[in-house]
Amino acid sequence: MNAKRRPYEWFTVGDINGFFGLMFDNLTVLSFLAGILVFAFGFPAHIVYTRMFPGTAFGVLFGDLVYTWMAFRLARKTGNPHVTAMPLGLDTPSTIGIALAVLGPAFVSLKDSGMPVDEAAMATWYLGMATMVMIGVVKLVLSFCGSWVQKMVPQAGLLGSLAGIGLALIGFVPMVDIFGMPLVGLVSLGLILTNLVARIRLPKNLPGVLVAIVVGTTLYYTLGPLGLVGGTFQPMPRMELHFSLPVPSLLFLHGFVAALKYLPIAIPFAILTVVGGINVTESARVTGDDFDTRSILLTEAVATLIAGVCGGVAQSTPYIGQPAYKGMGSRAGYTLLTGLFVGLGGVFGYVGFIVELIPRAVLAPILIFVALDIMVQATLACPARHAPAVMFAYFPTVARLLAIKLATFVTPFAAYTALLSSQGKELPEVLVTLALGNGFILTAMLWGAFLAELIDRRFATASLYLGILAVFTFFGVVHSASPDGNMYLPWTLSQPLARALAYQFTAAYAVLALLVLLLSLSRESREAPAADLGHPDFEEPPRVTS
Repeated sequence: MNAKRRPYEWFTVGDINGFFGLMFDNLTVLSFLAGILVFAFGFPAHIVYTRMFPGTAFGVLFGDLVYTWMAFRLARKTGNPHVTAMPLGLDTPSTIGIALAVLGPAFVSLKDSGMPVDEAAMATWYLGMATMVMIGVVKLVLSFCGSWVQKMVPQAGLLGSLAGIGLALIGFVPMVDIFGMPLVGLVSLGLILTNLVARIRLPKNLPGVLVAIVVGTTLYYTLGPLGLVGGTFQPMPRMELHFSLPVPSLLFLHGFVAALKYLPIAIPFAILTVVGGINVTESARVTGDDFDTRSILLTEAVATLIAGVCGGVAQSTPYIGQPAYKGMGSRAGYTLLTGLFVGLGGVFGYVGFIVELIPRAVLAPILIFVALDIMVQATLACPARHAPAVMFAYFPTVARLLAIKLATFVTPFAAYTALLSSQGKELPEVLVTLALGNGFILTAMLWGAFLAELIDRRFATASLYLGILAVFTFFGVVHSASPDGNMYLPWTLSQPLARALAYQFTAAYAVLALLVLLLSLSRESREAPAADLGHPDFEEPPRVTS
């Protein structure tokens, strides 16, 4: 006689800790999305809160509700009363990356063309919607072949490009906010590092994220009026709720053509979340929760599509920390609570109020933790011999960060255009930096993949990646010489320096690809490398036999 199955314990005390962690993760991403657009690019705040937030939050609601249901289904199927739902939320790298590299620059470009501010903001919103719909479609297709992508592209390329975003965009940008208000930000960062990184429990086992938010916000509103926070103090905002129902529409079609030129940024972000979804599903399987990988991927794809059609501008993804939430004792209650809180907050407007209430210096430490987690995972998950390839993939994102700062503080659009039109023969440093940053995600993936294959003595494949870079560079998919990062036919570029850059970068990749193929013919290329290289964890790559 079979023993009676225990009922599913879908809500425990651990779900409260899990809720605060997952909920504040999502609010942090929304805060930085709003902060980048409003404060860095001058975007109208009311369009962010009433147009972009509702659809974005609705995608989180849909995804978390489906993942909650999947946890119930798995518990019923396996008889395991301790199943932990897969956490879903807004993807941090792509949200910040798209805000900095797509939405912000597009808005500035539209304003510079003479469009009124609100019209430019609405056109940018349409573009953001269209970008999300495209990402959703790509993810929908890749959900059926995501494992193939994972096998084809070395982890150093996939994770290295993500780690570069962690270093430059998710890590450095919030760090500036933290030290912009050091007394508030550093205290919050210290609490996050103590609890989440050093894994030191706080008194009464209080959740570190919640304590850091409460302490940091209290310090801000206590010391701010005295002028002791180090930055500009904003009094507590009034709670002005608004009702914005995320209704599906075809408004994204207005931004479809404009969004096409940003595909080199959007598609790699879609690939990364699909591969990440495969990885996190595997990590959940190791802890005993055997979710169906395709169902996990399809859910995040549909959630992103729904968000885009309803006005959202940020994609959702399963979060890396399912084992961590399981360790907290969370089950399915935390995803249900998070989905309802974030989704309804977008509809009724209190998410926007919370984003304005909590200073970015207090929320920024959460992103520092995310950045550290991404960089550590990229380093540890790849073979030790591929560590240089992972690090090599950082550089395009660093170039993109510099390009953003140059465009903001040093080289406005008009000055950049004048620079391109100059008759000098040397490629200026500013122009090279901007070109290195254009298409940074795809560039980083291909750079990391190339070097990983070269390390493993797979010369033909390494040369293939260089050939792909040459073709993509020729048409401006990566390293675009256009001021706005557009793709092009290089002979149609009117500026001489732009044409020179396109042709020289392309030729350089092509020549290097040929050189790598020629090196593969030498006897030395088939010899195993020195096995120590001064590193105790060095792994000798497989020998090439053919």
